[in-house]
Amino acid sequence: MARYIFITGGVVSSLGKGLSSAALGALLQARGFSVRLRKLDPYLNVDPGTMSPFEHGEVFVTDDGAETDLDLGHYERFTGVSARNTDSVSSGRIYSTVLEKERRGDYLGKTIQVIPHVTNEIKAFLDVGGDEVDFMLCEIGGTVGDIEGLPFFEAIRQYAHDKPRGQCIFMHLTLLPYLAASGELKTKPTQHSVKELQSIGIAPDILVCRSEQPIPEKEREKIALFCNVRKEAVVAAYDLKTIYDAPLAYHEQGLDQAVLDAFDISPAPKPDLSVWRDVSDRVHHPEGEVRVAIVGKYTQLEDAYKSIVEALTHGGMANRVKVRVEWVDAELFEREDPAAHLEGLHAILVPGGFGERGTEGMIKAAEFARTRKVPYMGICLGMQLAVLEAARNVAGIISAGSEEFDHESGKKRFEPVVYHLKEWVQGNAKVSRKVEDDKGGTMRLGAYDATLSAGSKVAEVYGTTTIDERHRHRYEVDIKYRKQLESAGLSFSGMSPDGKLPEIVEWPDHPWFIGVQFHPELKSKPFDPHPLFKDFIRAAKEVSRLV
Repeated sequence: MARYIFITGGVVSSLGKGLSSAALGALLQARGFSVRLRKLDPYLNVDPGTMSPFEHGEVFVTDDGAETDLDLGHYERFTGVSARNTDSVSSGRIYSTVLEKERRGDYLGKTIQVIPHVTNEIKAFLDVGGDEVDFMLCEIGGTVGDIEGLPFFEAIRQYAHDKPRGQCIFMHLTLLPYLAASGELKTKPTQHSVKELQSIGIAPDILVCRSEQPIPEKEREKIALFCNVRKEAVVAAYDLKTIYDAPLAYHEQGLDQAVLDAFDISPAPKPDLSVWRDVSDRVHHPEGEVRVAIVGKYTQLEDAYKSIVEALTHGGMANRVKVRVEWVDAELFEREDPAAHLEGLHAILVPGGFGERGTEGMIKAAEFARTRKVPYMGICLGMQLAVLEAARNVAGIISAGSEEFDHESGKKRFEPVVYHLKEWVQGNAKVSRKVEDDKGGTMRLGAYDATLSAGSKVAEVYGTTTIDERHRHRYEVDIKYRKQLESAGLSFSGMSPDGKLPEIVEWPDHPWFIGVQFHPELKSKPFDPHPLFKDFIRAAKEVSRLV
């Protein structure tokens, strides 16, 4: 039976609960334990799949097709444990389940209430997979005191009460603000946050205190005394130059030891941190630098492309170079010449997205990369737009466009080289979709196999002709244009196993120009960089030597 660690936050949001949870998971693994990490989000959306990236950052997709919070990306990157749809739940999903049961009559006519019906549903979620691992780490989204989070706090309080003593602990992340005028770290916000937590029946066992300044011993003792925790369980969390220093930094501050002490695990297995020392060394001691342009439509919010940025960093680690990302708003190229902004850069990446805004600028970026022989990676929409650029400028399909753009405008303007995906095969079943279907959860989601052409660039990069990658899209390049496009020189080097859905395109006569319909960034890890990003940065490194 798993031991449970519930991670909560207080004082302010965005303190880094997800990163702290991921780093703790990595440290427990380093000591030989198995772990699984989960996220409980209080928002009423069923999942973040229909949220704008400006609202909640990127949507992370699991192998089994769940659209989840970006923190699950941190969990996977730090532990290597593939997330599942049972590792993410929102208030919306919980309430939907409760209401479905009520409509079916499962509650036998009883009055439906937050306690016990909603809290019981949350506890049932926590129970799933509890016998599979040594530690289950559960992060509660938001901050203590948020009204929408109360059912989750009550549920984890009950869950710990129901379990045998010593099977659950609570870790609370807070902020110690520094007042420069007085030269003091203030502990009062942390005290109030813990008091708020205690008022709903939860007493933290460990406090992780974010601080820009070293925490004096006197202040640590004060926090321990007034928050009713052991002094050794007050763990400092300082700002880091890179998130990949977090496991080593938290180990140095004693977080993993504090957790094992809270569970009374003694003697504690010694950790093997060699992997994280190597990761840190590669980040801090690059032997060069490459500049990569991300030409997208959500560039004002870096979290919208979180996994892509991290995957580029992983590719840099593998090649011992620092990757400097240059953010470019795609709409800029609809007014200005891309050359003025892309000259001198070593590679161009066009990421995924939805809607027509900025797409003409992305097409110009793809054209620049093709004609100037600059390494190019197109992901999802970025692949589709690279195909449209080839169709218009090389294959002679002047009005080539996407059915998505016509559907959005309500006008017939383009020849639909990219069309709405109406059916596909998932496992042994056929899946069908209509344009008018609900948006939530109706895309081609999760891991699917692809077959690569022998001798192609991607087959060389992967070192195999059979792969599986995660998808998240509802529009697809129409296979009926394949012959015309390949006659123009564009190779369809990756296809679905049934040969009906294009997965990868590339220009064979280009140093490195690959577009993929899937999202390779979702499977990249600092200790195991994704092959495409690893080779993409290698190609950028070659260009940097020539500039």
